[in-house]
Amino acid sequence: MANDNNLTITDIAEALNISKTTVSRAISGKGRIGSETRKKVLDYIEENNYVPNPMAKGLAQSRTYNICWIVPANSAAEELPFFQRCMMGIVETASSFNYDILISLVYEDNIKQLERIISNKKVDGAILGRTLVDDPVAAFLKESKIPFVVIGSTDIRNVIQIDNDHIKACKELASILVMKGVRKIAIIGGDSNYVVNRTRLDGFLQGLKEQGVKPDEKLIYLENDDPRNVERAVDDALRNKAECIVCMDDGICVSTLTKLKRENIEVPNDIKVASLYNSAVLENNQPAITTLSYDPKELGSVAGKTLFDMIEGKKVEERILLGYEVLLKSSTQ
Repeated sequence: MANDNNLTITDIAEALNISKTTVSRAISGKGRIGSETRKKVLDYIEENNYVPNPMAKGLAQSRTYNICWIVPANSAAEELPFFQRCMMGIVETASSFNYDILISLVYEDNIKQLERIISNKKVDGAILGRTLVDDPVAAFLKESKIPFVVIGSTDIRNVIQIDNDHIKACKELASILVMKGVRKIAIIGGDSNYVVNRTRLDGFLQGLKEQGVKPDEKLIYLENDDPRNVERAVDDALRNKAECIVCMDDGICVSTLTKLKRENIEVPNDIKVASLYNSAVLENNQPAITTLSYDPKELGSVAGKTLFDMIEGKKVEERILLGYEVLLKSSTQ
């Protein structure tokens, strides 16, 4: 029977004259079984190149060998590369643990698909790709008592969080701009219900204050996900003689640059521009844009590894902050 790819637990039990339950216990490492019997089963498995069927193994260990990747269904087109890169890190990590991924799309007011996945016990854990200020998904996952981690930050207590150090990164960029002599800075941001937007704004304002610059409230523009709103914010910033426009993400930065180009306003000669998030959509812009750069794939990898440690019952850190890089380019020279 050596090298038989179709070898089953029944075959092993018959060959060793033991029960299928004993074989399952030897494979899973759980349940009462003598050390000699376990060794006999494992030796037989090794000699015959037996690979446990994932479904059978899952049943033996009360596991599905699936995890859920939860992403917002209403993501803008420029946000998709972030979630794709995160998912690459999650998939690679999951593969190393012999796990597969189920994707759940959620709306702020509709998480029924996720509720169905969890209630039907289709996954052993979940990773939430974006956090909101009052987050119904994180609250539901915590109530369900399933192992889960969030990519981002949350005020919900006892939730495992994997995030970049946005506060430190934004403080550093603010300090650099001030040291370059910039004082009058406009900040254009999106939906303030996204925790990441609030965090970036908080970090940037902290950086200004630490450098002795009082933020101008009239130059802080939030809730500007629509390009037309961004353009109106740019118009107002120009009327108020802003020296630099800081965009809170790459999509807002693209809309800002489009508006400035249409108005024949040169960057950085007429006004400086920076973005608190870098992506491929900004790579080919001329002049090159000063940005904060993060690694979404690393976020996914660390989130995946942390989740699998939780599934295995290991102790994990409640909050892990990953690094960043300040990319100083000609747009702020």
